[in-house]
Amino acid sequence: MSRRDLLDLVVVGAGVVGSATALAAARDGLRVALVEAHAPPAWTPDEADLRVYAFAPDNAALLDDLGAWGPIRAARAHPYRRMRVWDAAGGGELDFDADALGRAHLGHIVEHALLVDRLWAACGREASLRRVFPARLAGIEQEASAATAVLDDGQRLRARLVVGADGAASQVRAAVGLQAEAHDYGQRGLVAYVGTERPHEDTAWQRFLPTGPLAFLPCADGRSSIVWTLPEAEAQRLLAADEASFRRELTRAFDARLGEVTSVSARAAFPLRRQLAKDYVAGRVLLVGDAAHAVHPLAGQGVNLGLRDVAALRETWRRAAEAQADFAAAHRLARWERTRRSENAVAAYSFEAINRVFSNDALWPTLLRGPALGLANRLTPVTRALWRRAAGV
Repeated sequence: MSRRDLLDLVVVGAGVVGSATALAAARDGLRVALVEAHAPPAWTPDEADLRVYAFAPDNAALLDDLGAWGPIRAARAHPYRRMRVWDAAGGGELDFDADALGRAHLGHIVEHALLVDRLWAACGREASLRRVFPARLAGIEQEASAATAVLDDGQRLRARLVVGADGAASQVRAAVGLQAEAHDYGQRGLVAYVGTERPHEDTAWQRFLPTGPLAFLPCADGRSSIVWTLPEAEAQRLLAADEASFRRELTRAFDARLGEVTSVSARAAFPLRRQLAKDYVAGRVLLVGDAAHAVHPLAGQGVNLGLRDVAALRETWRRAAEAQADFAAAHRLARWERTRRSENAVAAYSFEAINRVFSNDALWPTLLRGPALGLANRLTPVTRALWRRAAGV
């Protein structure tokens, strides 16, 4: 590829969202370069990744259209049919059931490493997609009709649009001077795989505790993946606890809904914060996924929101192609930005509000939130609306 060649897209970052962006563009006939610091390690079924997602149906459909979902599902993607949410203070539960909603399932539990591995492989099979690695972004140069990603190895990739999909610490965002507002929750998400006395029932469970939500997500091997939101000091204490003590505390925190916790894998914890870019677009540069928005994990919507960025961007270039117009024209990117920034901000602040209301032991929130869950559960249209929003259908 000569320096004079103009690509349609340069995508920086080959995580789930970046790879999906590049793959969608290539599938739609665009010429793409996907830049990554290193090739992702090969996924192996012998080592379960601690990072898992509750993958929504609309995003499974997107990856299916890109030819990637079949290999993911065949490897290890576990469908869940129910979701049960309740408050430690009691007073009511919210129950989502696939049968009641007329669905085969509510979504799938999928490992991060598996998604990245299969998407990376699918990108490698596209003739119009060049994977550029190992390489890092050194800078971005802009002109009216194109932007150039300058890499640390001297390569210059000129394209109609450069997409930053390089995570919360985005170098693309920094290179073009886009600002992000960040708020640290003072919490960590403790993750592990656990075995339980009773089967997980293909159910995603979430209990709200005064310290933060605790989720049990059903996995293909019969174990559950947990995400336990805790204050910083408490997370560090539980990371250091011996296995027997950890199992006892986890069983108690989960109200023994699946009996005793019988086994636990290695544990890890990651800091929780909200981070929202003030703008998603600067000239011919655009941000997607965590580069644009990082949200609280309580609803498992982080990667789902990122892939909805991709779906909306795909619609943008498809409409432009029908009109034989430049998909990266300022007015088209501005329209995409308004829609995505609004939806992502509403989601981020909604998750934060839910976390604040349920993760405290103040009198009035404690008295009201349980009955509120029970009321929502009895109102079928409300339950359907809540699920449809989360599922993107």
